[in-house]
Amino acid sequence: MMSDTMATENLLDLSPDAALSRLLAWLSERGEPSYRAAQIFARLWQRPVRSFDEITELPKALREALAQSFALPQLDLSTRQTSTDGTEKFLFRMADGQLIETVSIPDGDRITFCISSQAGCALQCAFCATGAMGFQRNLTPSEIAGQVRELRLLSPPIIPTNIVFMGMGEPMMNWKAVDSTLSLLNDPRALGIGARHITISTVGVLPGIVALSERPEQFRLAISIHAPSDELRKSLMPVNTKYPLSEVIAAAAKFDRRVTFEYVMLGGVNDQPSHSAMLAQLARECRAFVNLIPLHPGGTMGFVPSPASVISSFARALRARGVETAVRRSRGLDIAAACGQLRTERLGRRLPVTTHEDGEIHVA
Repeated sequence: MMSDTMATENLLDLSPDAALSRLLAWLSERGEPSYRAAQIFARLWQRPVRSFDEITELPKALREALAQSFALPQLDLSTRQTSTDGTEKFLFRMADGQLIETVSIPDGDRITFCISSQAGCALQCAFCATGAMGFQRNLTPSEIAGQVRELRLLSPPIIPTNIVFMGMGEPMMNWKAVDSTLSLLNDPRALGIGARHITISTVGVLPGIVALSERPEQFRLAISIHAPSDELRKSLMPVNTKYPLSEVIAAAAKFDRRVTFEYVMLGGVNDQPSHSAMLAQLARECRAFVNLIPLHPGGTMGFVPSPASVISSFARALRARGVETAVRRSRGLDIAAACGQLRTERLGRRLPVTTHEDGEIHVA
């Protein structure tokens, strides 16, 4: 369970450089050799431990001193579900009782983690179970990257090849923490996951797209489009009022790395031939790859999935217009794998807080 960190400094919230610098200063104050900093840091992320006492390569007195000065907070694993297709869903409880979800998706030699960046979400997309629960709070870097750390601590450990920020929350509206988390995920001294294997998904929060593009690493960008016109998108995604589709597409066109459009197929809503023609035009403007997503039957918020035949026709129409397209295979159909569904089952629908109560949304 996440420990009380009020009196101690949380090393897991610090960037690799900041953590190493802090450890070097602390060791110097104690007259300890500087090489100990690298030893300690390696046990934060690469070969994580649950407590400093487990770092048996250190003298016992040093381990005890570390525990008095620093915290290694854990996420409390509340629920673990395994699907017949190998997908696993994890529900973690925070120190304040909030719950977040993480999904592990195996596919051949790949294991993709879908991680959360907020507890709840403020955006209220009409078809999203997470949006229906409202915004509760932003997660810290140690809580976001900590989801990956916790799965490494399992026996046997689960180690991802890919990370997608497609769990609970809008990453670009918690940019300050997500920015730090990207360094923890990517830095070879920490979790060491290649930048091209890390995808940040957004509904189109423009300042966040710009901030991501300014980072030198080749992180991937996915944009939740879900409707190819402003009129329809506004009815499904209220954020479209602030960030109109034309501005989102223009920002995507300037992004100098691969862009993916995420498009949930809603039966009778956004799956008609006219929609495929408009979506193809948008995709060509920014050379986007289109990922068609069958609506998960759990937590559909009153919508119905598009039939498989309709999805296939939609995909063929996009490809015929020169747009690279894939249809995502539904995973975890038997384990409440729709984002936010498991949390809602455990907590019910809590009253949301305003973003001001959480010290404001951290848009870049």
